[in-house]
Amino acid sequence: MINRVVLTGRLTRDVELRYTQGGAAVATFNLAVDRRFTNQQGEREADFVSCVIWRKSAENFANFFHKGSLVGIEGRIQTRNYENQQGQRVYVTEVIVENFSFLESKNSTGNGSYQNNRSQNNTSDPFANNGDSIDIQDDSLPF
Repeated sequence: MINRVVLTGRLTRDVELRYTQGGAAVATFNLAVDRRFTNQQGEREADFVSCVIWRKSAENFANFFHKGSLVGIEGRIQTRNYENQQGQRVYVTEVIVENFSFLESKNSTGNGSYQNNRSQNNTSDPFANNGDSIDIQDDSLPF
């Protein structure tokens, strides 16, 4: 069986970080994922997906991402149910996040554009000048 989810979207609100009685961190958030097509009015709609992430990853996620952040996640779909205070059975479907990726810079405005700041001269990065040739000797390569 395969239960694999890969999503790219924006956080609809700040991440909610809590801790279980046993001390495990758990963070919940909603991810707005644009649909590939437009509706009859020509507008693009989105799906709002509930997500959960655990332990140290939850703490890191909550520290680095905020409302509007563009993020990529990998995980699995999980369903659960419980009985609410009115005695009704409530069913929940959510993505359990196992891995996540930064998809824009920290200084990005959150409007979907990635801002690459090339004005900073980073001499420790040999790829900083994108397009310039790099002199590497054949005997330096591991293959």
